[in-house]
Amino acid sequence: MSQWTILCDFDGTISVEDITDSLLERFGRPGWQSLEQAWKRGEIGSRDCMAQQVGLLEATDGELDAHLDSMMIDRAFPQFVAAAREAGVPLTVLSDGLDYAIRRVLGQHGLDDLPIVANRFTAVGESGWRLEFPFGSPHCRSGNCKCASVAGAHAERRRVLLIGDGTSDFCVAGVADLVFAKHRLIEHCRSAGIPYVPITGFADALELLPTLLAGELAAHGDEAMQAPTQQVA
Repeated sequence: MSQWTILCDFDGTISVEDITDSLLERFGRPGWQSLEQAWKRGEIGSRDCMAQQVGLLEATDGELDAHLDSMMIDRAFPQFVAAAREAGVPLTVLSDGLDYAIRRVLGQHGLDDLPIVANRFTAVGESGWRLEFPFGSPHCRSGNCKCASVAGAHAERRRVLLIGDGTSDFCVAGVADLVFAKHRLIEHCRSAGIPYVPITGFADALELLPTLLAGELAAHGDEAMQAPTQQVA
């Protein structure tokens, strides 16, 4: 088995769009936008923001499932999962999103057997919803403390490849061994001097995986300080 383990964000990384945002736009009662703005201003953490936003969702099971079944994922992700499995590299979906939604979307592609570490999304009555945080930490403002998952992998003497795209991956990127970064995470890694490889999607990740496992992948480091290109063994 490879020394590497892969922790992969879901919303905007595996999924084409942010699933939680799409549910709020479709089923959210008034008020969720102001919570979003408070989070963006740093007035509340993502855990408080999402807990209150999910409380504003109003949708039956059937309405929710129909919406989730219309969500798309990166077309190359199933191939990437297959390649990781063939290489003996464990892959876990690590998300600050909604576990039920993630499993439902992945199930459309036969991938709902992947390990999922995310916030617990449960029904309340006929059309209400609640969010719980089984992977939270009192020292973390996120619902899911992604850094704890990295610490667990390191405790098992495994190296961690993080694949992510945005704000929920900023903190954990600093403790992963390497990052495949999309979108806003590229700029964060660049400015923070975090070893990363930029990708546009899982077609890139699939192409890079054999090079990573062979210990020959060159990662960007702290470009602002003109650090030498780093070889990731």
